[in-house]
Amino acid sequence: MLKAIFFDLDDTLLWDKKSIKTAFEKTCRYAEQVSGVDCGGLEEAVRSEASALYSNYDTYLFTQMIGINPFEGLWGTFDDEGEDFQKMKAFAPEYQRKAWTNGLQQIGINDPALGDQLAAYFTEARKSSPFVYEETYRVLDRLKPDYQLLLLTNGSPQLQKTKLEITPEIAPYFDHIVISGAFGKGKPSPEIFHYALSKFDLAAEEVLMVGDNLLTDITGAEQAGIRSVWINREQKAPHKTIIPTYEIRHLEELFPILEKL
Repeated sequence: MLKAIFFDLDDTLLWDKKSIKTAFEKTCRYAEQVSGVDCGGLEEAVRSEASALYSNYDTYLFTQMIGINPFEGLWGTFDDEGEDFQKMKAFAPEYQRKAWTNGLQQIGINDPALGDQLAAYFTEARKSSPFVYEETYRVLDRLKPDYQLLLLTNGSPQLQKTKLEITPEIAPYFDHIVISGAFGKGKPSPEIFHYALSKFDLAAEEVLMVGDNLLTDITGAEQAGIRSVWINREQKAPHKTIIPTYEIRHLEELFPILEKL
């Protein structure tokens, strides 16, 4: 019998990609206003510079394991426990400034002071741009009376908690919130799934995992013996080897699945 549902956070309940895209758009408009120069191509340039810079820090393998991408690095402070997070906390301001300054240089604007301004502006723009999928609260409202709910998210505790603070309606739905950076390993490690199971003292067959990422959410659930639901809003092609138990395009498609279970 199904007793609990585990949910991923980013791009499953929160529309993180849209939040980041909106923050870039706001910051690039601001760059045009301040500089008086056409900043077409700035977003693409900063994304490219950020990715290149990010991969050169000696914390890169750690960020991959925990699940923190370069664009989260553009607004995180990483004020978290642990040596790697403290390294990230130390270099984050420099990384953020360089990504924007180098991006400006790519489009022909050599202005480090503006790069500093844009780095700070982007952080605030991201915080002021939370997006939640329109069905998220309806679905959680219906599930809460009948199932135990756990949020299982990769990332920095500081960053994931900030996301939940700026969308304060989400956290109260969940009996437990497990963040990879606090646990020490991220999805798809089966260990974090086993840890999540232990929060309810449930067996794997009593739980369903819902997430958007085949490589982390679905692979990890499979390795832990947990049935999975892939939320495939972007209608991506099926993977050759990663096969979710179920596939849906919209969170409300969960309910016909739950009726069968």
